[in-house]
Amino acid sequence: MKSNIPLLITISDSDTVASDIMDYEALLLKPPTGFEIRWPLDECDPISLNYTSGTTSRPKGVIYSHRGAYLNTISTLLAHDICTMPVLLWTVPMFHCNGWCLAWGMAAQGGVNICIRNVTAKAIFDNIALHKVTHLGGAPTVLNIVINSPLTERKPLPGKIVFFTGGAPPPSKVLSEMEKLGFQVNHLYGLTETYGPATTCTWRPEWETLPVEEKVKLKALQGLHNISIEEVDIKDPITMKSVPNDGRTMGEVMFRGNAVMSGYYKDPAATKAVMKDGWLRSGDLGVKHPIGYIQLKDRSKDIIISGGENISTIEVESVIYSHPAVLEAAVVARPDDYWGETPCAFVKLKDGFSVGEKEIIKFCREKLPHYMAPRSVVFSELPKTSTGKIQKFVLREKAKALGSLSKKGMSKL
Repeated sequence: MKSNIPLLITISDSDTVASDIMDYEALLLKPPTGFEIRWPLDECDPISLNYTSGTTSRPKGVIYSHRGAYLNTISTLLAHDICTMPVLLWTVPMFHCNGWCLAWGMAAQGGVNICIRNVTAKAIFDNIALHKVTHLGGAPTVLNIVINSPLTERKPLPGKIVFFTGGAPPPSKVLSEMEKLGFQVNHLYGLTETYGPATTCTWRPEWETLPVEEKVKLKALQGLHNISIEEVDIKDPITMKSVPNDGRTMGEVMFRGNAVMSGYYKDPAATKAVMKDGWLRSGDLGVKHPIGYIQLKDRSKDIIISGGENISTIEVESVIYSHPAVLEAAVVARPDDYWGETPCAFVKLKDGFSVGEKEIIKFCREKLPHYMAPRSVVFSELPKTSTGKIQKFVLREKAKALGSLSKKGMSKL
């Protein structure tokens, strides 16, 4: 009887490999013959099942099709000028949106994949120098690791290196520090439901002459949709009318096009809710600028409503990140008997720095309207998903447990 046992390739970490085991290099020299590609019967058949990152505590299975994966891969390659024979350092997990579809993209372009066990500044700089890396990426937390690395771990960049960032809006301070180190930061935006990157902050040549402060503000925009997406828009979720391009009127970010998921695995109710009216509803709130570029303001569940005023946690976090002692920051709503909610900041300081709650609040009040500044600051480690995103639902529970700053019927300024 013919065996259906698949070929197993074992790569040993030791210096000696058993003679009866074929390692990767040997396989390349003598590949199996007679291999037959099994093409899908329908391009809309599923190719993979990817789970959302779990920032809401309930990850959902997102079904990818062959068609969507192919188109998003090509779209990502074109949007970021990923030419033939690139060298990618895998600081984005391959399990996350199939590595933003670059697991397929690197194969398409004959690229070299450099894999590391742990994402550390030393590993990043060592591998860039050793393998002449051309591309790498990750959430802003990975950028943070790079810019706050000790000088002893840094090495000169061998040439132009493109750093993709997405998953959360990067603070302007982080972007400017990355540029100073010599990285070209390309800002992406998308969801697991859009196969990863769906928009790019397409850089305009005329922006090169602007002051650094203006350049990083523009770089932080989520930008324009990629070619695999038919359209991205900011809409009123009730009326489904597009908001004006005034950079002020908020609405929900919505997508439609070929690179939108087939649906949630075994969850038709959730699929119907998120795909209502023919648009994928992101749950992100944003504005559209006169130049047509979109900008995120917050997740709809993260927006803080304090005394009737809407507070964007992204804007507050960006200011906190600009404090020289701050390594990481996240802002969530803390229930309040008088204001309804107040901003509560969770902050991780850089090694060797010691600042207090009052200093962080004072720093924010100097740069923001007083109602937007945090009313309380907690210094701690920030919980993250396996893809490096901060788990705000965990922080919201911690803020809730702190109780109200104000007593009913009075304000406490």
